[in-house]
Amino acid sequence: MPVEPVFLATWRFGVDAARVGWKALHDGHSALDAIEAAGNLTEEDPAVNSVGYGGLPNAAGEVELDAAIMNGADHAAGSVGGLCRTRRPISVARRVMEKTPHVMLVGDNAMLFARKEGFPEANLLTDESRQRYEEWRKTQTDSDVAHFDLGPTSHVPPKPLATPDDHDTIGLCALDAHGNLAVGCTTSGMAWKVPGRVGDSPIIGSGLYVDNEIGGAAGTGHGDEMMKACVSYRVVMLMERGLTPTEACVETLRYLLRKRPPKLHNHYGAALIAIRKDGLYGGASTYSGFHAPDRLWQWASATSEEPVLNEGCYVTRETTLKMLG
Repeated sequence: MPVEPVFLATWRFGVDAARVGWKALHDGHSALDAIEAAGNLTEEDPAVNSVGYGGLPNAAGEVELDAAIMNGADHAAGSVGGLCRTRRPISVARRVMEKTPHVMLVGDNAMLFARKEGFPEANLLTDESRQRYEEWRKTQTDSDVAHFDLGPTSHVPPKPLATPDDHDTIGLCALDAHGNLAVGCTTSGMAWKVPGRVGDSPIIGSGLYVDNEIGGAAGTGHGDEMMKACVSYRVVMLMERGLTPTEACVETLRYLLRKRPPKLHNHYGAALIAIRKDGLYGGASTYSGFHAPDRLWQWASATSEEPVLNEGCYVTRETTLKMLG
């Protein structure tokens, strides 16, 4: 029996991705194909400076990309971490899944694999992202940039200040007309990160997870904190226990907040979207890091050709705020 397709994407810029993803589903493509198409759209958009081409670079001025894709129908997954000078990393992740016996390739060897698969070398910096890097670089000393020897006598680099676009991964969830699910994540990671840093986005179970018999989830936010709680896997397992997608996202974020030291409660944030096997979907974010005036937690859902932009709900350690007035 045919199922009504559903497509979800994180953030306001996810509206365009959701539109492309839903159209792919509507045209009869698989959930996996829809995830890849939507991810590629965002990866190629230079206006989104936290994903793909135009993403903000690491502390050495190199754009390092992380991406992953997971297919509910056969529980297959592929990912890449620290991929440089290559566009469309979510497509490279899919090739890892389909062309190798492995799940994850990283760094230079991920780049070599991409070249062998026909992905050409590409400059990922735009004029804007290069300018922003140069502006940031002027505020740092030489020892603050691109070094790894942080021994007892070394100068530890200061933590960069968070900005609204420092770590806005796009997370994607899809349910196709055959009832199959797929999820994906793609990002350039945190701006000015230590070279080699990989966040939660390409980690199966952290940045994304899907079980075709239950549902799927994907996340965005401060990946160094989120990966410690395997948030996407936790959401899916909570849905298996009977929680709705929104309830599962909320309970997962409450767990994350309980496990964080008090000093981190108002530092950065985490957000999740989820879809259940029957098409019910939802999302939630921590209140810290994702509320006005800094930025709103907004995510796109598409059950027709024109996606809807949702806000909320917001989670604190003590309570849940469905919406902010």
